[in-house]
Amino acid sequence: MYNRQIVGFFCFMSIDIATASRLGTVEEYYFSTKLKEIASLRAAGIPVINLGIGSPDLAPSAATIQALTESAGNPANHAYQSYQGIPALRQAFAHFYAKHYGVSVDWNQEILPLIGSKEGIMHIAMAYLEPGDETLIPNPGYPTYQAACALAGATVRTYELSEEGNWLPDLEALGQQDLSRVKIMWVNYPHMPTGAKANSAFFTRLLDFAIQHNILLVNDNPYSFILNEQPMSMLSIPGMKEVAIELNSLSKSHNMAGWRIGAAVGKAEFLQPVMKFKSNMDSGMFLPLQEAAAKALEADSTWFENQNTLYQGRQKLVFQLMDILGCRYDSAQTGMFVWAKVPDAYSSGYALSDKILAENAVFITPGGIFGTQGNGYIRISLCAKEEVFKEAIERINTHSNGK
Repeated sequence: MYNRQIVGFFCFMSIDIATASRLGTVEEYYFSTKLKEIASLRAAGIPVINLGIGSPDLAPSAATIQALTESAGNPANHAYQSYQGIPALRQAFAHFYAKHYGVSVDWNQEILPLIGSKEGIMHIAMAYLEPGDETLIPNPGYPTYQAACALAGATVRTYELSEEGNWLPDLEALGQQDLSRVKIMWVNYPHMPTGAKANSAFFTRLLDFAIQHNILLVNDNPYSFILNEQPMSMLSIPGMKEVAIELNSLSKSHNMAGWRIGAAVGKAEFLQPVMKFKSNMDSGMFLPLQEAAAKALEADSTWFENQNTLYQGRQKLVFQLMDILGCRYDSAQTGMFVWAKVPDAYSSGYALSDKILAENAVFITPGGIFGTQGNGYIRISLCAKEEVFKEAIERINTHSNGK
């Protein structure tokens, strides 16, 4: 089959190529399409305030930037790099885990640097999952879990989280199901989008659950330092290394989202298959980025305290905005977002989000993009300066007062 197009006196023929069937299991990422809509509105002269995406607006530490600059100035540092990352970066991650989480890891075998933890999600899925396998993902949860597992050919099963259950899975109820074909369970604490935390008692129950059902756990842990006084790694639970891989990232904690630097942490037997897949998909990270990341990981508690002071000020303004909208929220939530229940007058978070965008030119993320359990919620990112939140408050206040 072909299509024929006639332009002037010339006849051009084009082929008709079907895309891979696996793409039918996923859709374009919601924020990708929404950013296009916001760009279109701004091009039309509408100054939309985007409070949706968690992309840090702050800079990494001065020492991190200096390390990048100095390393990039060395002509020898622009060559291909090792797939497993330089020793200095792996050692820095190991020191970071020991210092902040109290977790001892072998830097040479139990840390695999990644081009962001999102890469790790895909690599783990491709390394372990295939048609016939099943995987458990949270609802609500990060959409990439579903997309990566579906692209790997696995059957995706969701486990529901609820406000009443403190956004933790009901492991007892889940254990009553047939889990014989489940190979991986994805967890994410502190949780995105809800900001819920998990404690040692829950992780201990989760360890027992994984052993009982022979399931590999993958904890996605990029938010542990944001508005959280007690950062925790799931690997701090004795025995957890025998059943789990943890993903971590510098995107949120160190304001390095665009740098794409993360790591998978776990025992060598779990990381080797991921490394095998990774080595066929990409090359090593740019050396100056790795050396700068190693410097960033040296940050002490003062760095995180200063970050959180800024986020606390922003969070108070977002709480004020949520109050104006009549939304209900947990003031103890962590992470760089505020998650809130929409008023009963709205059919869903989508309805409130669409209304605010149309009437006030303010974009707020509808919770439903994270799964059906998020339909009645909205999420606001803390990644904007205080004056931006004040402007959003003024716009919404002005409209609601009929001015």
